[in-house]
Amino acid sequence: MDFISAIATYDFLSNALLAAILSGIACGIVGTYVVARRMVFLSGGITHASFGGIGIAYHFGLNPIGGALIFAILSALGIEWASSKGKLREDSAIGIVWSVGMAVGLLFIFATPGYAPNLMSFLFGDILTVSSSNIIALAVLVVALLLIMCLFSRPLIYSAFDRDYARSQGVRADAILTTMTVLTSVAIVLSIRIVGIVLLISLLTIPPVIANCFTKSYNRIALLASIFAVVGNVLGIYVAWKMDFPVGATTIILLAVALFMVKLLTLQNVSRTRRAK
Repeated sequence: MDFISAIATYDFLSNALLAAILSGIACGIVGTYVVARRMVFLSGGITHASFGGIGIAYHFGLNPIGGALIFAILSALGIEWASSKGKLREDSAIGIVWSVGMAVGLLFIFATPGYAPNLMSFLFGDILTVSSSNIIALAVLVVALLLIMCLFSRPLIYSAFDRDYARSQGVRADAILTTMTVLTSVAIVLSIRIVGIVLLISLLTIPPVIANCFTKSYNRIALLASIFAVVGNVLGIYVAWKMDFPVGATTIILLAVALFMVKLLTLQNVSRTRRAK
């Protein structure tokens, strides 16, 4: 059976494809903001801290993704508050939340009587287990992100690059940054099933970096990053289906190879231009 027929036949595969497309768009938009604001380490801290919410939710018999979502948002806002008020250096706050979140998750999971769940699906992703509710949530997130990009593009760019300048232009920078921090947390948690906690930071950063090789415009980077992330996710599913590889790892490897090729071609073009001069 070929890939297209399999998608039409199996619901779990069609759900995976929809999740790959929606997650790619969300991660492309959010990833552009993350890279522009130089908060890649913060997104990594949020990603790993969300594991604490997974462990707590599992311990009390609740939805693990819901628990991860609450824990991620609270962790992100806590880091922002601690760093902005001067309570802790941002890198110190991120490092603490990163490790404590993982530790809390592990303790609650292993403190739960009975068989412990398979942690691999959360750590490294399992896109074939994506539910319809997860797809709906991703669709709502994508619509929200697209609306923000369309309606508040300039204030968002000002706030991402220079918060003080944004304030001088009458932009409510703090409100925008808080909103984007929350949406970043939501995008991270809803994408955990795609590539997993460990690999998700690459899905947020590699597509914008590739896009930045072609343009310096924030909006164009967001557009191209979304396209690259979607293509990487879909190709990851296809190659993993053909070769019987894990989808998350395959997706990240494909994106990393694409980044290497683009950078190599860019360097070659620069060298030719210099020799021509």
